[in-house]
Amino acid sequence: MVVSDTWQARRQLRDLPEPEPAAGKEAYRRELELALSCSERRRENYERYMRSCRRSPEVDYLPIKLDIENVSRCNFRCTMCVVSDWPKGKRGADMTLDDFKRLIDEQYGLVEIKLQGIGEPLMQGEVFFEMIRYARAQHIWVRTTTNASLLHLKNNYRQLAETDVNEIQISIDGADKVTFETIRRNSRFEQVIENCKLINGYCRERNVVRTKMWTVVQRGNAHQLEDLVRLAAETGFNNQVFSLELTNWGMDHWTERNAAVDVEDELNRTRLMALVDLGAALGVKVWFWNITEKYSTVSPQKICPWPFERAYISSDLRTVPCCTIGNPDAYELAVGQSFSQAWTSAEYKDFRQAHLRGEIPKVCRGCYYSEKAWEHDDKDSP
Repeated sequence: MVVSDTWQARRQLRDLPEPEPAAGKEAYRRELELALSCSERRRENYERYMRSCRRSPEVDYLPIKLDIENVSRCNFRCTMCVVSDWPKGKRGADMTLDDFKRLIDEQYGLVEIKLQGIGEPLMQGEVFFEMIRYARAQHIWVRTTTNASLLHLKNNYRQLAETDVNEIQISIDGADKVTFETIRRNSRFEQVIENCKLINGYCRERNVVRTKMWTVVQRGNAHQLEDLVRLAAETGFNNQVFSLELTNWGMDHWTERNAAVDVEDELNRTRLMALVDLGAALGVKVWFWNITEKYSTVSPQKICPWPFERAYISSDLRTVPCCTIGNPDAYELAVGQSFSQAWTSAEYKDFRQAHLRGEIPKVCRGCYYSEKAWEHDDKDSP
C-alpha cells in the first residue's frame, strides 16, 4: 500500500475517543492548580510556556512535562519491544534516587511526569516508590506503566497505590494464556491477571481510580478485542485503552518488524465504536490511542508538542526527543550534556526549528500526517 492509500485508509479512525486521566479531567485540573499554587516560579514558567504557542525554536521556559526512565531493563521480552534486542534485557544503569531528585529540583517547571521508560519500573523496588513520593510531595502529576508481574511480591500492589501515584497503566496484550504469553514472552498470564485483581481491588478499598488496562493492538491479538474488554471488566479495571499502532523505536529494522504485525489499516471504525458500547455495558470506559493524523506541518498548533514542552530522560541521564523513540542509542540530543544544558542548546534549537519549518527529522516522520516529510532526502535528515 502506498503512503497516500495508507493515510486514506486511516481516515475512518478519526475522532475515536481519546484517553483521559484515569481519575478524570477534573482531578487532573485540580492537581495542576495545586502544582502551580505551591510554587510561584513554577506558575511563572507555566505562563511563559503557554504564551510561547510553539512558534519559536528558542525557549525562555523549562519543560512542563518529562518522561523519566528509572530503569532500562525488563523481565519480559515482548515481541514488539526493543528490549528483546538487548543483552539480558538491559540497556543501561538504573537512575539513582539522588539523580532523580536533582532532576526534579532543577526542572522546577514540571507539572507532570511519566515515571517509566523502556523497562519494568518495579524492578527497582523501594527506590521507585520513593521517586513517586518525592514528585507527589510537590503535587507533580505522576503516571507510570507496569507489566504487573511483580505486584504480588512484597505487597508491591499496596505500596504502589499508597505512593499516591495518579495513574498506573497496566499492559495486557492478550485475553488468554496462549495469546498473552506469545506476545509478552517470559510472562505468566495467570499471575499477571491475579495481580491486576489485587491492585484494582485495593484501589477500590481506598476509593480511588488509578489504573488503566493498556493493549497494543497487533495481528496476534486483533481477534480478541471484545474479549479484552470483558477481561478488563473481570479484573476490575474502570478504564481500557487500545493503542492502534506500534512504535519503531527510531530504528529502521523495527519499522519493518512491527509493520509486519501492524493492523491499523485493517481496523473497522464500526467495530471499534462497538467496543465503547460493550465497555459501557460492563462499566469500563474504552479509549483509543492513535498518533495517526495527530500531528501536521500546516500550523504551529498542529506540530508535535514534544520539542517545545517535554522530553524523555533515559535511566543513564541521556536526552531523547520523545517516548516513541525512547532509546538514546537510536537517537540522542546534545550528547554529553546534562538535560538542563541540552534543553537550551543549539542542537535542540535546530531540532525545534526543523519542526517549525516542516522539515521533519526522519526519526519523527512516522507521527506526522504529511507526505512532504517522506519526500526529503534521508541523507539530509537525522
